[in-house]
Amino acid sequence: MKRLGAIIGGALLLAGCGGPDNERLAEAEARGSKEAAENGRIECALEGAKLFDRTCTVEEMSGADGTVLVVGKQSVGYRRLQITTDGRGVISADGAEQAKVTIVGDGMIEVAIGRDRYRLPANTSGSK
Repeated sequence: MKRLGAIIGGALLLAGCGGPDNERLAEAEARGSKEAAENGRIECALEGAKLFDRTCTVEEMSGADGTVLVVGKQSVGYRRLQITTDGRGVISADGAEQAKVTIVGDGMIEVAIGRDRYRLPANTSGSK
């Protein structure tokens, strides 16, 4: 968590020196999101919320059909996402609601299922 604060703090310092360097800020934000996910936290907007916050957890599990991500929040509930190898990113591993995946930035996807949205680090470059 201290590293994430240092990255954000560094980005704010850059912004105060003659205007923001948007490319550097985007890189810092991407690094912060990736590190947060590696620490088990991701951004989410649950139950139709408009704004994202980094309060959801993500846990990776191995299953018979491959790798499954369990994402969510204890007070709201969890969803299981199956990681695909065909370029779709993830699909819903439980229930009838389909996951809609959208690339929202370099190395970042947004997964929408019902009224819940999750932002996950992903290989968005097209290479496998």
